[in-house]
Amino acid sequence: MFKMETYTLELCGLKRELPLAFVGRTTQLASFSLLGDAELTTKIAEKLHKILKQVQDDNGECIIVGPEVKVVPLLQELAGKLGHKKYIVCRKSVKPGMLNPIILKPLPHFPKHVKQLVLDGQDAKLLNGKKVVIIDDVISTGVTMRMMAHLMKKIGAEVVLMAAVLKQGEQFDKFDNLLTLAELPVFKVE
Repeated sequence: MFKMETYTLELCGLKRELPLAFVGRTTQLASFSLLGDAELTTKIAEKLHKILKQVQDDNGECIIVGPEVKVVPLLQELAGKLGHKKYIVCRKSVKPGMLNPIILKPLPHFPKHVKQLVLDGQDAKLLNGKKVVIIDDVISTGVTMRMMAHLMKKIGAEVVLMAAVLKQGEQFDKFDNLLTLAELPVFKVE
């Protein structure tokens, strides 16, 4: 029987065995997903909730924004804990029913796996002039965070914090206002 290599992640008082996957001939990453893990999602939301309460504006608002799809359960849980009626998800393609979508295409020098970001025009109107927190599950290269921040600036929103559950590897850019809860190592295989 084949025994899969794993990495033990300890996060918010819980342990998870993450399978290691090759992303190159000599590089492995621990595969992390919140999808379907209600227990871990709730624990992470509890921890982030305490932090996000401190960055809300005078009206008790700070809209949470994230890319689809793996971070959506966390956005839902956080919105509930913060008492928000809405959170915003940036999509990877234009969807039927979107009104005046705002599309941000990746720059040519970005890695090939980077997808465009699409924001419904109604969401863009809502975010204009508001404070936002960008949330993602894992930050590795930093490209998605950079694109999200650029999109928020483009529509007139103020990014007050960027948060990722996990940091993996070194980001291309350094972020002044980046919060991460834990780190995932990058494994080099000889």
